Amino acid sequence: MPIIEVKDLSRDYVINEGVFKKKMKVIHAVKNISFSVEKGEVFGLLGQNGAGKTTTIKMLITMLAPTSGTCKVLGYDTFGQERMIRTRINFVFGGEYGLYRRLSARDNLKYFANLYKLPKGTRDNRIDELLKLVDLTDRADTRVETFSKGMTQRVQIARGLINNPEVLFMDEPTIGLDPVGAETLRKTIVDVNKLGTTVLLTTHNMYEADELCNRIAIIKEGEIITLDTPANIKKKLAKKTSFTIEVEGNSANIKDKMQSMEELSGVSITEKDVMTLEDAYLQLVKGSNEK
Repeated sequence: MPIIEVKDLSRDYVINEGVFKKKMKVIHAVKNISFSVEKGEVFGLLGQNGAGKTTTIKMLITMLAPTSGTCKVLGYDTFGQERMIRTRINFVFGGEYGLYRRLSARDNLKYFANLYKLPKGTRDNRIDELLKLVDLTDRADTRVETFSKGMTQRVQIARGLINNPEVLFMDEPTIGLDPVGAETLRKTIVDVNKLGTTVLLTTHNMYEADELCNRIAIIKEGEIITLDTPANIKKKLAKKTSFTIEVEGNSANIKDKMQSMEELSGVSITEKDVMTLEDAYLQLVKGSNEK
């Protein structure tokens, strides 16, 4: 049985418009989407700002009720059976919110561990394990307000793992990070997944999605327009056939050899002609007919 199961899920918002706010307008944020996530997967949910990603995550973590459809996590409905889910999942949102900046990393984790009612012995051991996992043991007793964005986000991940969740939801966890910080955080996500935690991830970084995710759903204007492995998505949308030719030599004479082969074969040879996930994503969100 899938660890997450979404079927015909929709969420609408009603807003007031007009000068005197007497006109009502319905926003269809999520429109009849369906997907499932298997235990142990890293599942990516990609889309533009406003596509419905965060709304979907909020329904999955029991923060929002669906307008229609079903939404199950760990076999339980996210609306009506919240108490069966909440202690077994956790979430990490991008940015620097969700922590007490004047507390140390360790004290932040103690606070959240107490919210989950972890016994003191278990709590302290768990905190030490998590600080080691996110490579912050040497800064454990330093105030979070002195941390870089990358370090702060690693504390966020430790917080998200404090209750040893079966599913961790991560909404743009590397947003605003420099390349080194983002790389460190991606490694942490891989390590978390290797420990058995299922991860549902949203990101605007296509390299990150390609590297981390077993499968990806791309959502546009509240609808899923494709769902597959990164490799299959790229393969389906590739317009050119690519193949590899190995040429011996150093960098100084490779181009000369390529030119000679072009003249002999009559085929144009380029150094790189590969469909990336970003190429595929742009094709889809800018008007592909694929559904």
